[in-house]
Amino acid sequence: MVARLGTVKAAARALEVTEPAVSGAVGVLRRELGDPLYVRAGGVIELTPGGRRLASAAAAILDLEEEARRAINEAEAEKTTLRVAATPPFAEFAAGPLLSVFSHRHQDIEVELQVARREEFAALLANRSVDITLGPPVTDREDVPAMVSEPFLRYGLIVVAAPGHTLASSRALAPAALVSTPWLLGPFEDQRSADTGAFLARQSIAPRRTRAYPNNAAALAQVASGRGVTLAIAHTVRDELERGSLVELDVRDTPISALWFVSTLREELRTASAEALRRFVTTPEATRAMLARGGGVPAERFVHMGTRWS
Repeated sequence: MVARLGTVKAAARALEVTEPAVSGAVGVLRRELGDPLYVRAGGVIELTPGGRRLASAAAAILDLEEEARRAINEAEAEKTTLRVAATPPFAEFAAGPLLSVFSHRHQDIEVELQVARREEFAALLANRSVDITLGPPVTDREDVPAMVSEPFLRYGLIVVAAPGHTLASSRALAPAALVSTPWLLGPFEDQRSADTGAFLARQSIAPRRTRAYPNNAAALAQVASGRGVTLAIAHTVRDELERGSLVELDVRDTPISALWFVSTLREELRTASAEALRRFVTTPEATRAMLARGGGVPAERFVHMGTRWS
């Protein structure tokens, strides 16, 4: 800046700093480079040969910086946004690893995740509020366009409790034996459309015996402290079972087998990015990502709208 404008004062004004600040920065360069860089002549500065080379190099660096900034902005503008909706259990336990791997493979796609109830899936897809849903299949509705739901991952549901629970040592428990036990649930899990809600309804377990938490991790923590039981996705609690902080209750007709589905509008209405994720979720790489526990992905990343991966 000093070389371009001709005086320290003009450079300080352009940079909106004090003249001593500019002089100090020039002094540091002079000491590091072992060159005076410029001399004063007739009220202005005259660059030394070394100063001229430094000014030329600095201009080239600034040009490269501007070129890099422009390239990055252009790349960002070219990105496609893929809007995904998932139920709380899928969002909490599978979406993070899945979408991280997907985004690594498709760096031109920015993914937005929102958490929704199963009943909302059809309307979100029909209104083009989202491009794809993950979790239970879409509920058929006559007033929305044809949609496609495809299973992509089977999982098991087990009843877990703290090691000291009164039923921990019982064998072949009838589900009715759990009617008087407090059930600690994640968000929306008391609704009949959810895995746990459907199980509780079949066993006629009254809502007053349930308590919902902001996420499944919080519910599991309360279960581990001995405050009740819950229906957990088996592979997501294997670490806790191995450590002994949770135990699986021997309840008849469990584990319960269930499936996660990917749902989109029919093929001719489907976006290219939705098709890319639809294909990806069925790959072995996606399955490994979703089943890998490794401490899990923090639930708080998913309980708000607009979580992004890019």
